[in-house]
Amino acid sequence: MNQSRRNFIKIAGTGTAVLAVGGVLPGFSAKSYSRIVGANDRVGVAVAGVNGRGTPLARYFARLPQSEVVALCDVDSRALEKCIAGTAKIQERNPKGEKDIRKMLEDQQVDAVVIAMPDHWHTPAALLSLQAGKHVYLEKPVSHNPREGEMLVEASARYGKVVQIGTQRRSWPKVVEAISEVQNGVIGKPYFGKAWYTNNRTSIGTGKTTEVPAWLDWNLWQGPAPRSGFRDNIVHYNWHWFWHWGTGEALNNGTHMVDLLCWGMGLDYPTRVHSAGGRYHYRDDWETPDTQVISMDFGDRASISWEGRSCNGKHVEGSSVGVIFFGENGSLFISGGNDYKIFDKANKVVKEVKSDITIDPRNTINPSEQLDLFHIQNFLDGIIKGSPLNMTPEAGHRCTLLMQLGNIAQRVGRSLQTDPKNGQIIGDTEAQQLWGRSYEPGWEPRV
Repeated sequence: MNQSRRNFIKIAGTGTAVLAVGGVLPGFSAKSYSRIVGANDRVGVAVAGVNGRGTPLARYFARLPQSEVVALCDVDSRALEKCIAGTAKIQERNPKGEKDIRKMLEDQQVDAVVIAMPDHWHTPAALLSLQAGKHVYLEKPVSHNPREGEMLVEASARYGKVVQIGTQRRSWPKVVEAISEVQNGVIGKPYFGKAWYTNNRTSIGTGKTTEVPAWLDWNLWQGPAPRSGFRDNIVHYNWHWFWHWGTGEALNNGTHMVDLLCWGMGLDYPTRVHSAGGRYHYRDDWETPDTQVISMDFGDRASISWEGRSCNGKHVEGSSVGVIFFGENGSLFISGGNDYKIFDKANKVVKEVKSDITIDPRNTINPSEQLDLFHIQNFLDGIIKGSPLNMTPEAGHRCTLLMQLGNIAQRVGRSLQTDPKNGQIIGDTEAQQLWGRSYEPGWEPRV
């Protein structure tokens, strides 16, 4: 057994679990690990998509005594080899490597699949995993388009497996506390919420058609998406800014913060959605907005907005990312970290709760390791103990859909009227056509 993992398990048994990275994870106790008696009692985990976010996720699951990484999957042979080697240094097992998720799902040692692939793969990969009898940890956004989100909700109910969505702030202790403050009326009735994300992303240039690199399986990378020629400015991160594969900054980062607003204010589906913005800073291949404001009305109850600035990183309220709840008696601010402030109507701070854990919201791969482990532990507890999930597929679909509606409004150039029962677009045929997408023949997802 790897020495760092052995030490982790030994410490965990004393009720003072300390992370291998050196931080304390409160709430872990000897009782939490009472069922750990050997490798056979661990959840066998496979991680699909390890070039970026999937690598730290593999490390998390390899460190936790209740799980073991048995397989890794990526269409980039370089990323796959690197993640296999890094994971093997943490646990006693050398995970298998596959480039095709369908092949990986045949492995009977895989109990749960962690999906950190590009957005166009999220729901299709989750559906394949559920059909193979696996539990699923799905990074946000849950889907590339609204129809896929509906399919995920239906499949999660049909197959009866644990499906956790990777909006990890649902499990951050001080954020949970802040949401409880809002729900318990600390600022009175909240009627407006503002969320934001800022960054200083550079131009992606104009891509050149080139030969597919030897280390990449371009066909598998595209998977369910209709085939497109390879260009040198798509893989690995810039796909976020192409509608064919990505969902823009709104779903790349906005999903997290808008979810907090809806959670705290008890909002489900809107009655009206509007978006303003565009690609203003650079003239390049980037298709989605670099500047966008999405506004959502929820009847006469409340309204919320999200401001995204990909190419101007000026902070709001001293934070590159965050939310503010505005209520009858004051306001509550949650930054990008595990902390919050409460203000009265005169803008005086009446309560401030800080965290000693520092995170980097602009880190695209691993912004908040110690805090994210709470969310992963919740997923494992859901599998092992049947514990309630902090972020369900239904809630994940709702917050994803809100931002998708914003993108649809942006693309058709007008406000959308929507059904507050399910978020469906009302009376706009052009906009309704963007509810789903076309697929490569033979790759169509099914429930």
